[in-house]
Amino acid sequence: MTAIWILALIVGVCALLFYRARAWQWLIATALWVGAGAALGLCGPVAAAILAVVFVLPALFLSIGPLRRACITAPALAKFRTIMPEMSETEKDAIEAGSVWWDADLFSGRPDWRKFASLPAPGLCAEEQAFMDNEVERLCDLSNDWESTQVWQDLPPKAWQYAKEAGFLGMIIPKRYGGLGFSAYAHSQVVMKLASRCSAAAVSVMVPNSLGPAELLLHYGTEAQKNYYLPRLAKGEEIPCFALTSPYAGSDAAAIPDVGVVCRGMHEGRETLGFRVTWNKRYITLGPIATVLGLAFRALDPDHLLGDEDEPGITCALIPTHHPGVVIGRRHWPLNAVFQNGPNSGKDVFIPLDWVIGGRAQVGKGWRMLMECLAAGRAISLPSSNVGYSKIAVRATGAYAAVRRQFRTPIGKFEGVQEALARMAGNLYAMDAARRLAALAVDLGEKPSVISAIAKYHVTERARKVVNDGMDVVAGKGICMGPNNFLARAYQQIPVSITVEGANIMTRCLMIFGQGAIRCHPYVLKELAAARMPDRHAAVRAFDDALFGHLTFVTSNIVRGALHGITHARFSAVPERSAPELHAYYRAANRFSTLLAIAADVSMAVLGGSLKRRESITGRLGDILSQLFLLTATLKRFEDEGRPQPDLPLVHWAAQDALWQAREAFEGVLANYPSRFVAWWMRWKLTPLGLPYAKPSDALGAQVAELMQTPGDARERLIAGSYSPRPEIDGLAYGEIVFQMTPQVSAIEHRLRAAIREGRLPAMPQSLPEFTQWVDRAASLQLLSEDERRVLAQYADYAARAVAVDDFPADFGRLADMRRAQQQAATGEAVTS
Repeated sequence: MTAIWILALIVGVCALLFYRARAWQWLIATALWVGAGAALGLCGPVAAAILAVVFVLPALFLSIGPLRRACITAPALAKFRTIMPEMSETEKDAIEAGSVWWDADLFSGRPDWRKFASLPAPGLCAEEQAFMDNEVERLCDLSNDWESTQVWQDLPPKAWQYAKEAGFLGMIIPKRYGGLGFSAYAHSQVVMKLASRCSAAAVSVMVPNSLGPAELLLHYGTEAQKNYYLPRLAKGEEIPCFALTSPYAGSDAAAIPDVGVVCRGMHEGRETLGFRVTWNKRYITLGPIATVLGLAFRALDPDHLLGDEDEPGITCALIPTHHPGVVIGRRHWPLNAVFQNGPNSGKDVFIPLDWVIGGRAQVGKGWRMLMECLAAGRAISLPSSNVGYSKIAVRATGAYAAVRRQFRTPIGKFEGVQEALARMAGNLYAMDAARRLAALAVDLGEKPSVISAIAKYHVTERARKVVNDGMDVVAGKGICMGPNNFLARAYQQIPVSITVEGANIMTRCLMIFGQGAIRCHPYVLKELAAARMPDRHAAVRAFDDALFGHLTFVTSNIVRGALHGITHARFSAVPERSAPELHAYYRAANRFSTLLAIAADVSMAVLGGSLKRRESITGRLGDILSQLFLLTATLKRFEDEGRPQPDLPLVHWAAQDALWQAREAFEGVLANYPSRFVAWWMRWKLTPLGLPYAKPSDALGAQVAELMQTPGDARERLIAGSYSPRPEIDGLAYGEIVFQMTPQVSAIEHRLRAAIREGRLPAMPQSLPEFTQWVDRAASLQLLSEDERRVLAQYADYAARAVAVDDFPADFGRLADMRRAQQQAATGEAVTS
């Protein structure tokens, strides 16, 4: 009986911790337990009194709010204020900007799968789908990477004009201002398809819709600013850019040297209040052709013309580029990505106060404005464009691997090639899933600062891997520039995406976990806010709620983590009516969510304010959060698409890869933790049986590679939304055409195997002349019908075009030859290679 009584204590304590019981619940439970022991004679009066002091009295003490706050919370708050990390105003704005969404669940230790299952599937309305099928297709027809980079060094003039006329520059602008009023998902689909055709087209369209002034005007502009600029931006009458980056201040807004001093000056013949601005910016996309310049600068008010502050802070303004004193510099040339990009500057340029976005009320609030609006753009622009690059790589490389033969065998049958193809397809499936989920967050009204950083970093990094693998597969064809090369420009330009909107090293090490640990944690931001409250009484009450909520959060997760460690989370929750074959992945997500929550809290407790300087640790913790997002996005995509069974190899590969990378990140945290005892404790407590998550197997990789090389619905879903040219538009079309013919040709070859075995016909050759002779001989032996002979002849012709590489005159690329090519393009003549 005594053993049962003691066991009841252990189970009860674990249950109270697991369910985050409140102090009064602990009081009742401990009083009942001690009373039951005394009543059943399991402990004497002295023992009962001792147990009451040990268990009941602390629970009673904690249940009395005023006493608890005076004796525990107030001293804890004073100590917390001395050790809390220093935070600049820009860091504070960056952390508090935007919103948290599914990322908060992943950080919680216990994701709410019911909420996750209720999220709608992203989709296009009829108007958006029609735009994709017609206008986007037409703009793709008018542009391609070879002509934009080699002939025009820009988007071709016809494409620019069409983009303006068709409304591409105003997709996010509401219809009442003349824009298209499209959803974030439609915006993402458009950019993705354009990127699968021409990077200059994708960037030229995506910047006005996500990184330009339109977004800021929509959220913060005055009515007069909206009514004037938004219709002009929607029609392409104004080309916008936004100037943030300075030579000595990239992503650190606090270090921006560009200043605007509040003063009075003359504007349009009258004296008015405004700023005298001096700036020097670079890397500004669309800057060389912009007609309106969005500018971020530090506002200074030494004469207090606006208020009591000497430095109101970062401010954003709109300046016409023809305004006196504005200097538009020459172009940058970012790795032959020929979208317009360049520096601009100005010295002592007077602008009226009315040109501040949002007017006087928004002076000094520019950094927060940027953080909130750029988060939405970051969730769409770079993930979408990089998925587009990857889709053309997967489409064309898979077709090439199925058609190109070596040693009388398609190269896609070699295991080494299959490894690369599997990585390409598996990574693309996860990337596209993350893109879709990030765009959905924006459509649901979120400003997803953490999710956008995850999507930007991991999609661009995986795109780099996809394109690199594609280059390895196509080999010589990939390194010979020309119209027939479908990979070279993407390979060349991928580092641009890695660099912009915050270099990926910074995004991984500082933003994902740095923001995630504070924004996604249910209590840390509340504790920081309470510590900054000037009213002591209010601060203590707020800190009390946050502190004890935090303690129950931590202890609950530790209990949960220990149970998961013993059971591998086999009994944890999964979404109702979810695909049974995916349940193991949902449970693994539960486990890693708990591991992340515990590791984050332990790290903040052990390392304190120094944690933000421990970038190797924060980077790995951020990797766990990121892989959880990629994993759950993958699972959601499979459910959204109706659980198509042929796609399961892709789902398994992407899910297993995410879990393996999360495991590697967690092991990396423990292996490099500054406190060896704490690392040992976490390993012993949370992973006593290890983490059973391995890389996708070779057998699974072979299935994925085969899917990538086989015409069918699974491959079409993988590359859905990408551009596939017609032969009359681009010779790259022949690669896809011959790929679609491959099953028919393989069936003919299979039928002729008996004749080959008997020696009447040699094996199907690789070279075009030999292949033609082989077809003629098979026809002469009456082994082929006339239709089959025509199919094989056509296949040989198209295959030769698909594997061809370009060659040029010896003097190609010199100035005279370049001018001749431009003249040919301008007059509509063919640019021959």
